Amino acid sequence: MKITKLDQNWIMRDCVTDKTYPACVPGSVLASLIKADAIKDPYYGTNEYEIRDLFWQDYSFETSFFMDENDLNEEKTDLVFHGLDTLAEVTLNGHVILKSENMHRTYRVAVTSILIHGENKLHILFRSPLQFIKDYQYEEGKEITFVNSGSIPGNQLLRKSHSMLGWDWGAQLPDAGLFRDVELVGYSDPILEDVFFNQDHEGQTVKLRTKIVLSGLDDFDANNRSEKEYQMTIRLVDPEHRELSRETLDVRNETFETEQMISNPHLWWPNGLGGQPLYLFQLTFLCGEEMLWQKDYTIGLRTLTVSREKDEWGSEFAFMINGVKIFTKGANYIPEDCVYPNIDVKRLEYLTDCAVRANYNCLRIWGGGYYPSDLFYDLCDRKGLIIWQDFMFACNAYDVTDEFAENIVHEVIDNVRRLRHHACLGLWCGNNEIESAWVNWDGFKNEKPALKVDYIKLFEYILPKAVKEAGTESFFWPSSPSSGGNFDQPDDENNGDTHYWAVWHGLLPFSDYRKHFFRFCSEFGFQSFPSIKTVNTYTGEGDRNIFSKVMESHQKNDAANGKMLYYLSENFCYPKDFENLLYVTQILQACAIKYGVEHFRRNRGRCMGSLYWQMNDNWPVASWSSVDYFGRWKALHYFAKNFYESVAGSLMIEGEQAQAWIQNETLQSVSATVVLSLKTINFEIIHTQEVQTILEPLSAQMILPEDYHELMSGYSKDELICEMRVRYPDGKERIISETFVPYKHMKLSDPKISYEISEAEESFMISVKANSFAAFVELDLTEADAIFEDNYFNLSGNEPVNIKLEKADIWNTENVGMTDLESMLKIRSLYDTYQS
Repeated sequence: MKITKLDQNWIMRDCVTDKTYPACVPGSVLASLIKADAIKDPYYGTNEYEIRDLFWQDYSFETSFFMDENDLNEEKTDLVFHGLDTLAEVTLNGHVILKSENMHRTYRVAVTSILIHGENKLHILFRSPLQFIKDYQYEEGKEITFVNSGSIPGNQLLRKSHSMLGWDWGAQLPDAGLFRDVELVGYSDPILEDVFFNQDHEGQTVKLRTKIVLSGLDDFDANNRSEKEYQMTIRLVDPEHRELSRETLDVRNETFETEQMISNPHLWWPNGLGGQPLYLFQLTFLCGEEMLWQKDYTIGLRTLTVSREKDEWGSEFAFMINGVKIFTKGANYIPEDCVYPNIDVKRLEYLTDCAVRANYNCLRIWGGGYYPSDLFYDLCDRKGLIIWQDFMFACNAYDVTDEFAENIVHEVIDNVRRLRHHACLGLWCGNNEIESAWVNWDGFKNEKPALKVDYIKLFEYILPKAVKEAGTESFFWPSSPSSGGNFDQPDDENNGDTHYWAVWHGLLPFSDYRKHFFRFCSEFGFQSFPSIKTVNTYTGEGDRNIFSKVMESHQKNDAANGKMLYYLSENFCYPKDFENLLYVTQILQACAIKYGVEHFRRNRGRCMGSLYWQMNDNWPVASWSSVDYFGRWKALHYFAKNFYESVAGSLMIEGEQAQAWIQNETLQSVSATVVLSLKTINFEIIHTQEVQTILEPLSAQMILPEDYHELMSGYSKDELICEMRVRYPDGKERIISETFVPYKHMKLSDPKISYEISEAEESFMISVKANSFAAFVELDLTEADAIFEDNYFNLSGNEPVNIKLEKADIWNTENVGMTDLESMLKIRSLYDTYQS
């Protein structure tokens, strides 16, 4: 078998002007125009709208490739398209070979009879997605009127990433092109069609059963086939590179099964609970001594499902890995860029690393985007990130015609078969928020009855049937949020998963989180602006006001800038300038999500999951993300690293009462010493109490309750803090502090922060100290970016806090030394945002 990637020597043609531009694959219209410097930066200013309108017209991608006699001697040749976005008409040597309408599918087209000796011409016409929407003809009684916030009306009429046509955090840039590889595959022997793994776990043994399906064994010339004897060699190699089994089978049928018994298996665990050992399962297809092709799979041995066990509160929703119910920690994940060819290996590695470093064990792939590449799931396998995988439907009503339904079945089967072997795959979910929308959303629940019938048809019949046909063993959930489907109270807090938006959209205070005891909170969020460095990339100096045209253009959620100011007014003093306003919104966001997550974790057992909205951005924008488009960590991501720690402390303040809690999300008992203190902002200790404790595995425990009413006598609450110190046997100490009144009412004084820097071979140590309580101390570099060991921390004592900075974590510059770091480092705290 010969596989040739058709990745070079492409041109992209504007079908109106007939102008051409150099292109490559993966590639797109925007990627080609940007590289040719033929358009303005789509992310700068308000350029988005001018560039959006480029997609009222058609574009084509064209290339040619040479076929010699050896190539043509192959009995079969296929063209394989791994990512056609979206309305594509493919022509080879003047013959139309494919018309596609779904960017989420893989298309394989037999082209043997069309290929010629010499130059072969491949032409792909991409028709306008905007014109398609405009021309769409609804059946009578199925007209759709609901439009999701920030979206182009009709975005759901295409099997295209919905967010490419805008969302309440995303630009309206409906790009087109070949966002994944195009391959020419020639073969004269059977090829691999499908491999399905089944694991039976019993005691200290795993039985791995594998169903292997070939294609073409009966198709090639009978005389040639009679002369060929095919074999399949199957190897299983353990995570320590030891070969556990090898067998060679004579291949006489297109479908056959194998079985391996694995004793004392190395089990795969999510991040924070154990390792991620992966076994190599290798297929080698032979004809005599000649290897025809080889295919490698990496698999993790584990059981992974969702427990829906009934209990005293209702029905739980808990991921269960290797028989253990775990608390899920993570965030929702959206497409990494508006220009999909920009989503490269480096970006995927970085973002998944950010998830692991923030102690996630799960990412939810949200249903308004796309199905990520194989590499993404490989990375999640290796890093221990469970994937909640939505199918690509979100916040819309769908017109389910016969053609649409058939298209969806192929999409489901393509992607389930592609992804089902991954250890990280935790569940398949039918859609994002549509069941709840039909029940609760004004403007949606009054859509045509025929469309509501189509919902049941698509998400409770067609999708689960196709998932079953594709052969996955993963858990299927009809919608998110849901209590199990059939429009049966999809937002029931005691049954299934919940999306909670009363804090933010509903303008309720952070304290409202504590009134709810969700079984699994799969969406909740709070916005912030990105840092000034990021804002500077899309604004001019005159745009740097949050209500300027440009700043509002980079805010896709209606009235959201005003919401941030409202919440700011409830919690903080108004900042003195634009840059400090950006910083305070990040503190606000981090505090909001921390308030919710700590409450959810304190109620472990009843609540078994926290996935905040959202981890990442697809362009530079004000949004709910904790990592911005350029990879800069907001305050929230640093907070997440702490509140998602496997063993995490939290302080719960109610009036004059304090409770010290620790959550232990490990499989081992943990010893800890907890010191709870009432202090002044000048570090005077009014009262302290110390206790040693043993933290049970997989538990949340209140360690110390304190009522400070009498101890506060003679003091004002606006000069008091509560401090919790957690010390572990290995010497690690975690310091947490909270106030008794909103920060806007605290009598903060200039903390006079000082610091010292020391240098080691691969890192720096920054020792930070203050003369009085310093809130949300930020470390940043003026001429570079960095990920610090900790950031946005409080200084609540006389002793210095040591923050490590690995040299490898400094980027956008090179070879930073001590002198460089001293000149670039800047430090501020909350006090600096409103005091001159």
